[in-house]
Amino acid sequence: MKSIKLNQINQFSFTSIPLPSSKSESNRALIIDALTEGENQLFNLAEARDTQTMIRLLKTNPPIFDVLDAGTTMRFLTAYAVVTNQHKIMTGTPRMCERPIGILVDALREIGAEIHYMNNEGYPPLAIHGMKEQTTHKIKIRGDVSSQYISALLMVAPVLPQGLELELFGKVGSRTYIEMTIDLMKEFGVTCIWEENKIKVPHQSYKPTQYHVESDWSGASYWFSLLACADEGELLLKGLKENSLQGDAAIVEIMDKLGVKSEFKEDGVHLTKQATKGLNAYDFTHCPDLAQTVAVTCAIIGQKTVFTGLESLRIKETDRVFALQQELARFNATLEETELEKFTLTPSVEMPRLVQIHTYDDHRMAMAFMPLMTKTDVIIEDPEVVNKSYPSFWKHVDLIK
Repeated sequence: MKSIKLNQINQFSFTSIPLPSSKSESNRALIIDALTEGENQLFNLAEARDTQTMIRLLKTNPPIFDVLDAGTTMRFLTAYAVVTNQHKIMTGTPRMCERPIGILVDALREIGAEIHYMNNEGYPPLAIHGMKEQTTHKIKIRGDVSSQYISALLMVAPVLPQGLELELFGKVGSRTYIEMTIDLMKEFGVTCIWEENKIKVPHQSYKPTQYHVESDWSGASYWFSLLACADEGELLLKGLKENSLQGDAAIVEIMDKLGVKSEFKEDGVHLTKQATKGLNAYDFTHCPDLAQTVAVTCAIIGQKTVFTGLESLRIKETDRVFALQQELARFNATLEETELEKFTLTPSVEMPRLVQIHTYDDHRMAMAFMPLMTKTDVIIEDPEVVNKSYPSFWKHVDLIK
């Protein structure tokens, strides 16, 4: 297996990082664009493999939508194929076909879709046979599994003849991603009404517009972590906005407690070192993609922390809770479930001279453990997994001197 070695560097000079565009924003904008028959002007779309897969499938419109390992692409294109009354096979990698989609399929069937499972009930691959007519405009859906199901339904809701009313039940996870979807729909002329646990989307038309995708806050989080773990350094992360649609902008608040000061400039956010204030606990319910980054940071800098809101991590590219537990142990840190769905991170007390990290086919595992290079030499297995969201990541790591 190919790997990459990162030599120890615990201080670096001022470095400007040209962050990639947000794949979360890009993928939503692409679905909305497809629903308006490509009448929009979209700028700065993500280089991420997930987004490039979405672009390719929408452009070529093959009979089989093979999304590879892109969960967002799978969920969004499933809803899109239904409301545009297409006949499609939805499939992906073996791991993609182990990730559940039953909640979305049940909701789409309820509003009139004809969908069949080709292998295992509740999982891809799927056979979609379109939707002849809308049978209801009110559905109930769990909010505690994946916000992508809810976002997929919201984006197609305006083009349904009767619109759609979603009633969310249970704990609503990744709320910021749902809010991002609603805000992005508003950019394209569609209004939603979210009151208590109900989201109402009347039948209406998207308006052609110009949209410029922001840089990716999830990708930015690894650079916050690098600076938090380093003895000395200074970074400019380009293309980030202070008033962002992305929930992972919460990294500013988190890292403020872990020793990183953020100052927004015209071209991005300027990061400098400051005293660590301490982070005793954090709930990742609404920003689960930050959990790996923060766990590794705390493990490196000696911050014991309680983590909650990790439920959705078990159905990502890998079981991220298990993966974190295994790889943190390689440098003598632990992540232990001390109560139901409450995890205590105990930091490392002794850093090995070399740490080798297994990435589990998960892009975020590779990037989250990069900051270990501030304390020791690191070998990252299968580094090309970053192509899923941040293909230029290792080139940007090479900028650090």
